[in-house]
Amino acid sequence: MSYEDVKKVWMNGRLVDFADAKIHAFSHVFHYGSAMFEGARVYKTKNGSAAFRLDEHIKRLFDSCKVYRMEIPYTREEFKEAIFDTIRANGFDECYIRPVVYRGLGALGVNPFKSPIDVLIAVWKWGKYLGDEAIEQGVDVCVSSWNRMAPNTFPAMAKATGNYLNSALIKMEAVVNGFTEGIALDNGGRISEGSGENIFLVYGGRILTPPLAGTILPGITRDTVVTLARDAGYTVTEQQIAREMLYLADEVFFTGTAAEVTPIRSVDRIPVGNGRRGPVTERLQKDFFGLLRGDLEDRYGWLTPVPTESAVSR
Repeated sequence: MSYEDVKKVWMNGRLVDFADAKIHAFSHVFHYGSAMFEGARVYKTKNGSAAFRLDEHIKRLFDSCKVYRMEIPYTREEFKEAIFDTIRANGFDECYIRPVVYRGLGALGVNPFKSPIDVLIAVWKWGKYLGDEAIEQGVDVCVSSWNRMAPNTFPAMAKATGNYLNSALIKMEAVVNGFTEGIALDNGGRISEGSGENIFLVYGGRILTPPLAGTILPGITRDTVVTLARDAGYTVTEQQIAREMLYLADEVFFTGTAAEVTPIRSVDRIPVGNGRRGPVTERLQKDFFGLLRGDLEDRYGWLTPVPTESAVSR
């Protein structure tokens, strides 16, 4: 991850210099974590730069804000154009996109209604989230001692910044114990997700993944992989999954905008399958990255070309 090439950040309707992209210390978000965010990617394809499933990412951001009674002061189309403006202002042909909607400088206190809704959009260059070699070689993970939130505590379907304090605990525990990532269980002791990724298992010829009721984020890459897997003839089942299945599965892999499709080679130092990327994971990676490179037909219209000029100037 590098911020060295970032020139501009979009804040409340205008582009500001990277060094000036600041919020006030008394902003509600700083004290109470009252922000929703997204993560999307722009890929350099054979046909030029294109954002992957951008409309779906914007919809999820608006949905997250709805749960927390935060009305975004822009339409979805205005939001999309602002993202494109930010990409062009930084001159990136490939990048990560991070929109944030947060409660700004108003009245401090748990009641957020007196604080304004502010918006920023940042882009930067971000490689493979779990390491360049992870896509082929896989990663070593552990089952975390930290569970995901119980239902009716924090809404897992909202991509809220505050939820990621739980993710940070999971990630830190994994790292200090020599693992790349941690897997959280839900409050019932069943598999939920990684600190920032959804999870899939291959067992007995079927692909299994926890349901939305398993206190997971409804991942857009997760949905992509489910679609690609079914297209390839695999049976995909969303169901509750016992922890021990992690040790018995033939293959396990993560999905996410940052992680993309990353195989897991061991869980709690027990090898998954043969301890290397399995054939199902490899096939899904081939289909996923083939689509992103432009080698395969974008039959679902998931790639949105980044316009070379603003809609206003057009």
